[in-house]
Parts: sequence; structure tokens; C-alpha cells
Amino acid sequence: QVQFVESGGGLVQPGGSLRLSCAASGSFSRFSNMAWYRQAPGKQRELVASIRSGGDTNYLDSVKGRFTISRDNAKSTVSLQMNSLEPEDTAVYYCNFLPPRPDKWGQGSQVTVSA
Repeated sequence: QVQFVESGGGLVQPGGSLRLSCAASGSFSRFSNMAWYRQAPGKQRELVASIRSGGDTNYLDSVKGRFTISRDNAKSTVSLQMNSLEPEDTAVYYCNFLPPRPDKWGQGSQVTVSA
């Protein structure tokens, strides 16, 4: 049973960068579509970025040009490079399959963008 562990979050000033990593405790198939999601205080969880098995990527409009999702199938990891961070990006970030499986939500990684 694969479980995901997110890391790399923290406190950063507006305009800064962070790189989130998602490690699978087991391996995930190279055919799995993967994604990063986030949940800000008082808001519903939303899809931020996805990467399909063939490498096609999609992004939430508000992060296009700033965030980049990537995957390493050999290491069973999914990463999210976040540049030009804005206060509105403050949230807990999670990785999961696309579509998400309810039993695969991890603890997430807190990202706080503040001066």
C-alpha cells in the first residue's frame, strides 16, 4: 500500500522560492497520474498541478508560469518547484494520485508566504 510523505515547505517571503517533494513509501506505477493539491485556511482543497504518466502537465491558472511539477518514476517521487511565491499561495500542500484517492492523503507540507 503506497503512502505519500510531503516535505520541503516552510516560511518564505513574497517573491521567494520553495521546492516541495513527495516520497512514496511504496512505489507508484509509472502509469499513475499524479498531482499536487493545496488547502488554504477556510477554503476547500484545490488541484494545483498534475503530471500524467506520459509527462503532460497541467496547472491551476494562478500558478502557471511560476510552479513546475516533475516526477521521477525510478525513485517514486513527485516534486513541485514554486517560484515567485505570493501570499495567496499560503496553504498546506499535498500530493496524491489524479484523481485523488481518499485514503492516500498524507500530512501535507505547510507553505507560508509572508513578509
